[in-house]
Amino acid sequence: MMFNRTPVPGPQPSPSPTAPPAGEARRIDSRHLLAGGKELVIEHAGQRYHLRLTRNDKLILTK
Repeated sequence: MMFNRTPVPGPQPSPSPTAPPAGEARRIDSRHLLAGGKELVIEHAGQRYHLRLTRNDKLILTK
């Protein structure tokens, strides 16, 4: 008895939610960045920056 061994495709990667249309800047939802937290540390060029979510639902970026 012979079986047809057609490969079953695995899960396909979803299109990147941050891939912008040509000529536009990337967009990332702040809820995704903060992942339920109130603060995120971003390292850039050897420096640390703090992105904080305030009680008034505003974002503040400090060094």
